[in-house]
Amino acid sequence: MVFQSKNIFINLPVKNLNKSTNFFRELGFEFNSQFSDEMTACMIISDNIYVLIMVEERFKGFSKKEIADTSTSAEAIFCISAESRDQVDELVNKALAYGGKPSNDPQDHGFMYGWGFQDLDGHLWEVAYLDENAINQG
Repeated sequence: MVFQSKNIFINLPVKNLNKSTNFFRELGFEFNSQFSDEMTACMIISDNIYVLIMVEERFKGFSKKEIADTSTSAEAIFCISAESRDQVDELVNKALAYGGKPSNDPQDHGFMYGWGFQDLDGHLWEVAYLDENAINQG
């Protein structure tokens, strides 16, 4: 039997829920108020992908492990797709303008273009554009 999930919910600890929510709103993301409260905000990535941004205290209730110190460790890289190279640049530049930090330089592989940033809590985000025409010709 092959397992396939219909949805993905990423749980992400943050120090300040309001600052983090405002940061991602400035980048153009929307939030589902039905699954949000004073300790958690449900960010919509797509119809089937959500990031539950939650204050560290609530996050600790889901794991017995320590929360990663993102100033020295990377717990994951969250890669989201863009519709164009320009959209990659636009989103990363917005993130940097609203308090995010650089995480790497833009990378152009011909068929794929990507660039990344760190959010306010040091979580790593990659934004990538995949040129399907270049893949089909290669």
